[in-house]
Amino acid sequence: MSENSGDETAGSSDGTAGSSRVVLRAISAGDQDEFLALARASVGLHHPWYSMPMTPEEFRAYLARYDRPGTEGFLVCLRDGGIAGVLTIDSIVRGRFQSATLSYAAFAPAAGRGYMSEGLALVLEYAFQDLRLHRLEANIQPGNQPSLRLVQRLGFRQEGYSPDMLFIDGAWRDHERWAITRDMTDFPPVAPHPTQPPR
Repeated sequence: MSENSGDETAGSSDGTAGSSRVVLRAISAGDQDEFLALARASVGLHHPWYSMPMTPEEFRAYLARYDRPGTEGFLVCLRDGGIAGVLTIDSIVRGRFQSATLSYAAFAPAAGRGYMSEGLALVLEYAFQDLRLHRLEANIQPGNQPSLRLVQRLGFRQEGYSPDMLFIDGAWRDHERWAITRDMTDFPPVAPHPTQPPR
């Protein structure tokens, strides 16, 4: 499941993928201090849409989730190395589904500059080209206008509305469901994932 907040790695030998202004890289233990400082500085931006780790213990638990199958976490980093935001591909299901959920959040110092748009575009390319997924879903609270604008800019379509979908900030929150499938993009064709049935 995912919840989103924001302003609007694959593929290279060093484990990063990039655009003109940002690169994606896997989140690691070495990011703890910078990540926590940015999370604390971004409480006002994220509340009540997204909850970030605030202590070293919470960060280690957050990082451990990326060791599980079916979850991948990325940092959106500026070309100078500073962290602009975080993106997660979660709940990857293979077989006839070939689908996953997305969550993302900009950090306050970089919010509103389009960095998350570039980062999410890179994640879409990775998900549809490298992971060979068919569909990605983002679940967004109706009042989270920056996140709604972001997925709309990138071509997601609204698929539905789920009351009391996710427990966030002490309450069950309603969410809009937005999704994009591979055939809604211009990415070149790739062979189906080996887990996809032939018919």
